[in-house]
Amino acid sequence: YRNHFKGKRVLCNCDDPYESNFFKYFALNFQSLKLKKLIATCYDSSPVAGEQLSLFRERHPYSIEITEIPDADGNGAIDLSDVEFLLKNRENVLRKLKSGDFRSEECIKLLKEADVVVTNPPFSLFREYVAQLVKYDKKFLIIGNINAVTYKEIFPLIMQNKLWMGQSIHSGDREFRVPNDYPLNAAGYRIDEQGRNYIRVKGVRWFTNIDYDARHEELILYKKYSPEEYPKYDNYDAINVDKTSDIPCDYFEDMGVPITFLDKHNPEQFDIVSFRKGDDGKDLAYSLPVNSQSVHVERERERERRAAEDSAVLPNRHQAQDVTASWAFPSPSSISTTPINLSLSEQPKAKERGSQTDCGEPTARLPNRLSMENESSSGYLSRERCNGIMGVPITFLDKYNPEQFEILGLDDHRVKWRGRGPELNGKTLYRRIIIKRRKS
Repeated sequence: YRNHFKGKRVLCNCDDPYESNFFKYFALNFQSLKLKKLIATCYDSSPVAGEQLSLFRERHPYSIEITEIPDADGNGAIDLSDVEFLLKNRENVLRKLKSGDFRSEECIKLLKEADVVVTNPPFSLFREYVAQLVKYDKKFLIIGNINAVTYKEIFPLIMQNKLWMGQSIHSGDREFRVPNDYPLNAAGYRIDEQGRNYIRVKGVRWFTNIDYDARHEELILYKKYSPEEYPKYDNYDAINVDKTSDIPCDYFEDMGVPITFLDKHNPEQFDIVSFRKGDDGKDLAYSLPVNSQSVHVERERERERRAAEDSAVLPNRHQAQDVTASWAFPSPSSISTTPINLSLSEQPKAKERGSQTDCGEPTARLPNRLSMENESSSGYLSRERCNGIMGVPITFLDKYNPEQFEILGLDDHRVKWRGRGPELNGKTLYRRIIIKRRKS
């Protein structure tokens, strides 16, 4: 985003100047970013303000407005000591505020002056905060939780292409410092050597209306549509897709995808047409025949989805119900999309063992020794362990070294001869990459 800040007035209006890493970043990079002005505000009840740099005898909300940062100590570089000197010695830089609340008239006046807003707003006030940015037509880059896309005030902005996910955070959790009296109930937390408390928050994302090149990269699709693999919803004319990577390359009608699809949404490739609800106003749901092998797969999927701590859990989600003629499964997908301008001939073609289909889907399967119809994968793997063949999660690819390991194939629960994923101690696993260690 560097080019978007050149000559701009940047506002950090939910930060404590000097204590905030947002403020520090822009202050230390004021010259390199070629900023015109940096504005930051502190609200009246902030428990963090003044801890690293005391600017008043008593805690008080204030704003900082910087138009230049001179090299005060003459060492040839801009550092925090130069920023500290500026704040303590330039009276026109520092100004007291009445409350420092982003909704106050004094802060709205600063907002009107700004070109770009970059901050970490209170998650509890996220709806109101975004509404204010939209009202005053500001460019912004702010931190929020992925579940905010489900808010009725936020999702319409995404549908209208007025807000989208930022570039750098697409998974995992992020660490935030919290006041000392904040309850440490999070799954991950720590206390540093100075006694300061930190928690880790899952599902953190950048929300922005600032465009970037990667947002327009076409999502590579390789899977082919089949009615058995992609059931239709009972209450909406669309198919269910459990993972973004499973979007079929040859299907051009409505489909329901997880909210994490937004991390890779290309507005030139897909239209977002609705959210979560079917034609009956209820959550999307689909049914499978009671004798279908897919029932067993869906049971395992549901268990894994509930057990995964980092999965996006939607509110008011129904449990699977046992019915007379079918098994009903709630859809984990929440966004209905229609792919547009998607040309199969233009799809990148993935190559595997020199054979592929017109959608780039590899036709080569595992070696014949892995394709024995009458043998379970658990039994096979236990007998062949001495050969060094192993099934690993797809995240193995993050650390894959081709000189150290050979990839033999993909063990998919949809492979016809097995009907579901590999089994370990009686538990059906999700898909695995089959690898073998190379001899040194």
